Amino acid sequence: MSLVLPGAPEPPRDCSLCPRLHEFITGWRSREPDWHNAPVRTFLPAKGIDEVRLLIVGLAPGLRGANRTGRPFTGDYAGTLLYGTLLRFGFARGKFEARPDDGLELVGTALTNAVRCVPPENKPIGAEIRTCRERFLQPTLAGFSNLRAIVTLGRIAHDSTVRALGFPLREVPFIHGAAKDAGTVRIFSSYHCSRYNTNTGVLTQEMFVDVFRRVKEYLESE
Repeated sequence: MSLVLPGAPEPPRDCSLCPRLHEFITGWRSREPDWHNAPVRTFLPAKGIDEVRLLIVGLAPGLRGANRTGRPFTGDYAGTLLYGTLLRFGFARGKFEARPDDGLELVGTALTNAVRCVPPENKPIGAEIRTCRERFLQPTLAGFSNLRAIVTLGRIAHDSTVRALGFPLREVPFIHGAAKDAGTVRIFSSYHCSRYNTNTGVLTQEMFVDVFRRVKEYLESE
């Protein structure tokens, strides 16, 4: 289920802070009126934000993934790999069927995106990343009082998360497989689990699973 974070605003359905993204979504509403076609909210565990110890930050909703279904990483290949890995390590329970009503629940974990609206060609521009970080990502991070680990999927998500936490990028650089403390939170960096990255060999399933194995070990050691 997706809950509203107290004190951390979620973008409204007709958010127009980024004109280019708003225009793009408006166009797709005309083409596919049954799709979600709106900012995608943070996906939280049923028990709410106090249960969250792990946050996963992606780039942005996929056009035919979360932009279509309304749930982060749901409806495209990235979600198949991500949710399968979360289920493997106990960060989710149930069965992932790539639908927001499949009954899958997160366990101590939340999913969000650095940019909440689908961008053309999956490429947000700097002003859009900055706007979404300042208006939504920063307050979202601040709402998790028990957060201990963040997995950043790709450089844009990583850099925006580090900046949202108030750290310079030189102190927490993006390196796949790296784990670096940023205050009370440890950031685990990973290449994005997109089909392009897996098809080209930039990211293998084993590489991705290993990141979450180390996250699991870290959280269990606390």
